[in-house]
Amino acid sequence: MTENTQQQTAATTELPTQYTPAEVEGPLYERWVERGYFEADEKSDKPPYTVVIPPPNVTGSLHLGHAFEHTLIDALTRRKRMQGYETLWQPGMDHAGIATQNVVERELAKEGKSRHDLGREAFVERVWKWKAESGGQISGQMRRLGDGVAWSRERFTMDEGLSQAVQTIFKKLYDDELIYRAERIINWCPRCLTAISDIEVEYQDDDGELVSIRYGEGDASIVVATTRAETMLGDTAVAVHPDDERYRHLVGTEIELPLTGRRIPVVADAHVDPEFGTGAVKVTPAHDPNDFEIGQRHDLPSIAVMDEHAVITVHGPFQGLDRLEARSAIVAALRAEGRIVAEKRPYTHSVGHCSRCKTTIEPRLSMQWWVKVGPLAKAAGDAVRDGKVKIHPQEMEKRYFDWVDNLHDWCISRQLWWGHRIPVWYGPNGEIVCVGPDEEPPAGDGWHQDTDVLDTWFSSGLWPFSTMGWPEQTESLAKFYPNSVLVTGYDILFFWVARMMMFGLYAMDGTPPFHTIALHGMVRDQNGKKMSKSFGNVVNPLDWMDQYGSDAVRFTLANGANPGVDVPIGEDWVKASRNFANKIWNATRFALMNGATIEGELPPVERLSATDRWILSRLNETVAQVDALYEDYQFAKLSDALYHFAWDEVFDWYVELSKTTFFAGGEQAKVSGRVLGEVLDVMLRLLHPIVPFVTDALWTTLTGRESLVVAEWPSDSGFRDEAAKAEIENLQQVVTEVRRFRADQGLQPGQKVPARLELDGTPLAAHETAIRQLLRLQPEGEGFAATASLPVAGATVSLDLSGTIDVAAERKRLAKDLAAAEKEKAQAEAKLGNEAFLAKAPDNVVDKIKGRLAKADEDIARIQSQLERLPQA
Repeated sequence: MTENTQQQTAATTELPTQYTPAEVEGPLYERWVERGYFEADEKSDKPPYTVVIPPPNVTGSLHLGHAFEHTLIDALTRRKRMQGYETLWQPGMDHAGIATQNVVERELAKEGKSRHDLGREAFVERVWKWKAESGGQISGQMRRLGDGVAWSRERFTMDEGLSQAVQTIFKKLYDDELIYRAERIINWCPRCLTAISDIEVEYQDDDGELVSIRYGEGDASIVVATTRAETMLGDTAVAVHPDDERYRHLVGTEIELPLTGRRIPVVADAHVDPEFGTGAVKVTPAHDPNDFEIGQRHDLPSIAVMDEHAVITVHGPFQGLDRLEARSAIVAALRAEGRIVAEKRPYTHSVGHCSRCKTTIEPRLSMQWWVKVGPLAKAAGDAVRDGKVKIHPQEMEKRYFDWVDNLHDWCISRQLWWGHRIPVWYGPNGEIVCVGPDEEPPAGDGWHQDTDVLDTWFSSGLWPFSTMGWPEQTESLAKFYPNSVLVTGYDILFFWVARMMMFGLYAMDGTPPFHTIALHGMVRDQNGKKMSKSFGNVVNPLDWMDQYGSDAVRFTLANGANPGVDVPIGEDWVKASRNFANKIWNATRFALMNGATIEGELPPVERLSATDRWILSRLNETVAQVDALYEDYQFAKLSDALYHFAWDEVFDWYVELSKTTFFAGGEQAKVSGRVLGEVLDVMLRLLHPIVPFVTDALWTTLTGRESLVVAEWPSDSGFRDEAAKAEIENLQQVVTEVRRFRADQGLQPGQKVPARLELDGTPLAAHETAIRQLLRLQPEGEGFAATASLPVAGATVSLDLSGTIDVAAERKRLAKDLAAAEKEKAQAEAKLGNEAFLAKAPDNVVDKIKGRLAKADEDIARIQSQLERLPQA
């Protein structure tokens, strides 16, 4: 537990009667920052503990997903700081290429301008100006939540140091022939006018059309089906499976492509599924990734039929039409020629959309820059297989391996102006020069830099080491790399985590970027539904913080955080967490008013009551339990353990049992005051990483010390007292059983009842005063006549209920309840005994009726017991 031999200052601050988070949280956080508690010293000889923040977009604001993830990271780093580690939680933001460019372009549009009116250099200056004035509002919101980040180290993926890191690794990859330029199929957004990554494509079921078209004539014809009829203008083959007897005679021949006058070959390719549709597919290598691969295998030409705006470019009647307009026009033309075999509308199918502007993605053949991921992905997979990096929970490893073992080359170029510009220059005679950060680009007539920028994920993939100063060999890099743990959502395991693994192992000579990857789920609403503006269930966590306090939001999120599992959350749960914070405040205030202290050493065991020994034993068990759960990233379980220890055992049992001691005064009251001070001291330390504000305010008042942020984390002293534990458990059984009986008899909680307690010869004899106080039991008095006796835990509690309840009315009420329960039982038994019903009823319906029967049996037994215990009228 804690050491109390240090010089302490008596608490001088009187706690207000009510906890008001708004008055505590803001000033307290600024005090923490001003005192430098969250800063990290690379020169320290303490062992390092490092976590990098998953960089939020500079355009973003704090949503529940951020609040959830930041709560978990903050809990880990606060605990490690208290354990004596040199702790760095590295903050920063991502430049968010597409999102940021879209924001500034919308501002320009309000002025009647486009980025092309400004030109590239002026537009980039405008974006930097926007960032300075409006970007990064999430930083202030992180302070509201209580994030213990090292603010002096905050980085931005476009700052000078990180830009140097990007250029350095691009040059290194290029020189090692791991970056190349090639024409491939990419995800293209006709609105944003750029290639986008797989993670920026959102798939949804759209209502479209499925049109079956006859290519060729007579016996030499083949029917193909498509949802994108406009792409047929770029068809360069029809493909069938090599073993499909229906089309074997056509393989190697040519058939006419309708509307174009071109003839295209019929090719045999194993990619085709002969069981799907007609078993034949149209091949458009310039507008479909699978068709592109077929085209590569059969040396087919690639004919692009649309420009970057998804407008048809092929000469003829459809030129100049938007893709959707062209689709309708082409189907009409085919129908007029008698080429349409079947049409299905609506035809619901999965369609990719740009996550930024919701425009339908167009697969497009384009010259782009690519990373050759083969050797990099193998190293990323081997690092986990060899145990250098652990994924938690372990069952997520399979998903990781499925991804990295089948990773395709990565398109890293984007057709934007905001971002890291690709450091490649082209010369007048076809020269290509990649320029490193310390090199001068070629000059002279005809030389120009590539106009594309790098995918945002390229720079964020360097985050674990670029934020530490790489490529310079800094003291921070030596101290804090590799990172201790990465805390992030399983939804970006593939896109961000895999890239960090690849780049970290490559740049840092085989040293992975972190020891552990701790994956969490996604935050959902209280019904388990994904939060979405279209569903109307999105919650702004700042609203909840304003209403209930940041601690309440944090505790609710942590209490739902099972590893790798989605987290449902509702406002009622935040209210309950607010009540928990209030309970901690009120109980601590009561304890301080009644002599709780940490002054001096804990009294020796022989001076402690059984109640004192029990709570100290449970305190140490809780410390050990919480430590084990932290090491296993079981935030939900450790939060639940702390909640029940604090509320149930400390406040509802120990404090209540100790009230008689405190009110009596004397030496034993001083002993219990010191024990209660010890329990509160350790309990507040344990709770602090999850609920930092209320605990720090209370702990500094209790101890007179500086702050919990820099206090020592408690350790298990090993103290256990099984005898005291058994004694108090017996006491709890007595109190719980009598309380249940009182409730069954309809007695009010505060209603006093005469009682005889037969405790002689049991350890409970020493607790008679406390038992009577907790149960509102009066001494027997004259004329006492026991109407009910409750034997429990070796003791007997006899109660005289005469005069406290209307026995006749109570019998009548219970008889009515018994009749209802017996009727419910009969109905359930009748249904379960009906074979015809059981044969037709779904399993869930049958299970529900079985549950009703079990509940009826329980009710009948309970009511009969209550009737037996009632005194005779």
